[in-house]
Amino acid sequence: MILDQFWLTDAQFSKIAQHLPTDTRGKARVEDRRVISGIIHVLKSAGRWIDAPSEYGPKKTLYNRYAS
Repeated sequence: MILDQFWLTDAQFSKIAQHLPTDTRGKARVEDRRVISGIIHVLKSAGRWIDAPSEYGPKKTLYNRYAS
Protein backbone atom coordinates (compact mmCIF):
# COMPACT_ATOMS: atom_id res chain seq x y z
CA MET A 1 0.00 0.00 0.00
CA ILE A 2 1.34 3.42 -0.92
CA LEU A 3 1.40 5.87 1.98
CA ASP A 4 -0.17 8.79 0.14
CA GLN A 5 -3.35 6.85 -0.66
CA PHE A 6 -6.59 7.51 1.17
CA TRP A 7 -8.37 4.62 2.89
CA LEU A 8 -11.57 4.86 4.91
CA THR A 9 -11.18 3.76 8.52
CA ASP A 10 -13.51 1.18 10.05
CA ALA A 11 -15.39 3.93 11.89
CA GLN A 12 -15.80 6.07 8.76
CA PHE A 13 -17.01 3.19 6.63
CA SER A 14 -19.45 1.95 9.28
CA LYS A 15 -21.18 5.35 9.19
CA ILE A 16 -21.81 5.23 5.45
CA ALA A 17 -22.25 1.48 4.92
CA GLN A 18 -25.89 1.58 5.97
CA HIS A 19 -26.63 3.97 3.08
CA LEU A 20 -25.18 1.76 0.34
CA PRO A 21 -27.44 -0.34 -1.89
CA THR A 22 -27.71 -4.02 -1.03
CA ASP A 23 -30.23 -5.24 -3.59
CA THR A 24 -28.30 -4.74 -6.83
CA ARG A 25 -28.68 -7.04 -9.82
CA GLY A 26 -26.25 -8.11 -12.48
CA LYS A 27 -22.51 -8.25 -11.89
CA ALA A 28 -21.32 -8.45 -8.31
CA ARG A 29 -20.30 -5.09 -6.88
CA VAL A 30 -16.62 -4.35 -6.38
CA GLU A 31 -15.86 -3.88 -2.68
CA ASP A 32 -17.60 -0.63 -1.66
CA ARG A 33 -14.99 0.46 0.84
CA ARG A 34 -12.21 0.18 -1.73
CA VAL A 35 -14.16 2.06 -4.41
CA ILE A 36 -15.29 4.86 -2.11
CA SER A 37 -11.74 5.27 -0.83
CA GLY A 38 -10.61 5.54 -4.46
CA ILE A 39 -13.21 8.18 -5.27
CA ILE A 40 -12.15 10.25 -2.26
CA HIS A 41 -8.48 9.83 -3.23
CA VAL A 42 -9.11 11.16 -6.74
CA LEU A 43 -11.17 14.10 -5.46
CA LYS A 44 -8.64 15.04 -2.77
CA SER A 45 -5.68 14.80 -5.14
CA ALA A 46 -7.46 16.69 -7.92
CA GLY A 47 -6.23 13.98 -10.25
CA ARG A 48 -7.78 12.27 -13.22
CA TRP A 49 -9.81 9.08 -12.89
CA ILE A 50 -7.45 7.29 -15.25
CA ASP A 51 -4.53 8.05 -12.89
CA ALA A 52 -6.12 6.46 -9.81
CA PRO A 53 -3.93 3.75 -8.28
CA SER A 54 -4.98 0.22 -9.25
CA GLU A 55 -5.40 -0.72 -5.56
CA TYR A 56 -8.79 1.04 -5.67
CA GLY A 57 -10.15 -1.21 -8.38
CA PRO A 58 -11.19 -0.56 -11.97
CA LYS A 59 -10.91 3.10 -12.91
CA LYS A 60 -14.16 2.99 -14.87
CA THR A 61 -15.93 1.66 -11.76
CA LEU A 62 -14.59 4.56 -9.69
CA TYR A 63 -15.94 7.08 -12.18
CA ASN A 64 -19.26 5.32 -12.75
CA ARG A 65 -19.99 5.10 -9.01
CA TYR A 66 -19.05 8.75 -8.56
CA ALA A 67 -21.22 9.89 -11.47
CA SER A 68 -24.31 7.92 -10.45
